[in-house]
Amino acid sequence: MRRAPAAVTAAAALLVVASAGQAADWRRTATPNDRGRLRGWRDAWVAALTQARSTPDGAAAIARDRVLYDPDHALVDPVPPAGDYRCRTVKLGGGDALSFVPHEWFRCRVGQGKDPASFAKTTGSQRPVGTLYPDTDARAVFLGTLALGDETRAMPYGRDRSRDMAGIVERIGERRWRMVLPYPAFESTLDVIELVPAE
Repeated sequence: MRRAPAAVTAAAALLVVASAGQAADWRRTATPNDRGRLRGWRDAWVAALTQARSTPDGAAAIARDRVLYDPDHALVDPVPPAGDYRCRTVKLGGGDALSFVPHEWFRCRVGQGKDPASFAKTTGSQRPVGTLYPDTDARAVFLGTLALGDETRAMPYGRDRSRDMAGIVERIGERRWRMVLPYPAFESTLDVIELVPAE
């Protein structure tokens, strides 16, 4: 895969600046559609797991890594520290053989803004870019957009419903996090992005 230009990461920083003036309250930034997706996160998760377990690969992977796929497993301090990470996306749900689609590891970065942090997947053909808003002691909220292919800039959040992304971020281990995106616009019922610090 071709590496995403640095402008994508810079765009994440711009999203942080724009949102910091809103007291880091994701509810004031989220679109009505994304507030609905976030309200339905558990329904999406349960449906996606049921579909994924219907495939041999999905059932085996979920059984091997119960922590990653358990919707009720979350630890305090949900926002990853600023730095470089390895990240991989697993798409759950979608029907038939596409109900469990794991992807390879790519590069991601968490940047520390004045108040909320930024997140950007910096390699790969589908790259979430956005802001991590504090929510509870065990959960943060991600709002951002999807950069595709060779695009050099991330689209501003709220401009294109098909590119907007919303999810919850949780810490699930000592140095392990996940971002869960319910009802993404493309391909699946639920996306799980696993993050671990880069070596």
